[in-house]
Amino acid sequence: MAQYSKVAPTPLLKDELDIVIPTIRNLDFLEMWRPFFQQYHLIIVQDGDPSKVIKVPEGFDYELYNRNDINRILGPKASCISFKDSACRCFGYMVSKKKYIFTIDDDCFVAKDPSGKDINALEQHIKNLLSPSTPFFFNTLYDPYREGADFVRGYPFSLREGIPTAVSHGLWLNIPDYDAPTQLVKPLERNTRFVDAVLTIPKGTLFPMCGMNLAFNRELIGPAMYFGLMGDGQPIGRYDDMWAGWCMKVICDHLGLGVKTGLPYIWHSKASNPFVNLKKEYKGIYWQEELIPFFQSATLPKDCTTVQGCYLELSKQVKAKLGKDDDYFIKLADAMVTWVEAWDELNPVGGKAVEANGVVAK
Repeated sequence: MAQYSKVAPTPLLKDELDIVIPTIRNLDFLEMWRPFFQQYHLIIVQDGDPSKVIKVPEGFDYELYNRNDINRILGPKASCISFKDSACRCFGYMVSKKKYIFTIDDDCFVAKDPSGKDINALEQHIKNLLSPSTPFFFNTLYDPYREGADFVRGYPFSLREGIPTAVSHGLWLNIPDYDAPTQLVKPLERNTRFVDAVLTIPKGTLFPMCGMNLAFNRELIGPAMYFGLMGDGQPIGRYDDMWAGWCMKVICDHLGLGVKTGLPYIWHSKASNPFVNLKKEYKGIYWQEELIPFFQSATLPKDCTTVQGCYLELSKQVKAKLGKDDDYFIKLADAMVTWVEAWDELNPVGGKAVEANGVVAK
């Protein structure tokens, strides 16, 4: 890209993007998203009881996978996919054959901008992913590739082309993404502040990634977007997306890939029960004081040049360093390896992808 060039008009990416939705209920919320989602392919990952029939509004092109499908497709490696936790969504990342993924929760509705216009969240994510990131030097006008912005005086010309964007992290109006203790002390708090900004998260900086409004370049970073081993049978929940975000950010920093956050907003319609959340989170709240320093200090060797290679190296460090704190991290490290093995089976490099052959409905 030329030093002062702007992003070309956003292509629709109709045949290059899948929308992944984890759910335990009928997807009536899609009616609200119909103008924005109907032309895209949906991958629905049904959590919980596989005998329950999930209803999807007519007119959507989708695949629906339940736990029986996951077990059939992955066999023994299905153990790496969480059960009764939104982390099950990452199975959809694995079976997709598209370049880009947008994932959204079923309690996320269409938000409105300050002028009252409906926000096309998917379109904004695509704009974020198709424009470069600038993690090496902060631009005080935030994203210099947005219309009406540019690099400010003093920004090095050698860095103005930027680097590829791997992840676009969107935000939420109404119900904020709070942990259980914050929910308990601020039960009525709502986010009404719309900040019209997109910025690149600087190199070496971690962030708490939320999976409810998220998009990424699957070809660039897909194998690192593993939401961990959480939920049923595990001592922790609600850290799945944050675990993926910490791993992903360390790998993006190592490989020279960018992460953006800010726009687009969605309307988060309901807050989950803070007492249930506290039961899921309490070990994570304790462990995160060890986890954050671990990821802040994690380094990857120069010979790790692929996402899979980086992820396997990170799994070794998880087992060696965090495994001392609790046996869960040994189990999690093993699941990280299983995830990469399963990913490579369904997405062989240079070969024809294995057909998932899931339950297809239209």
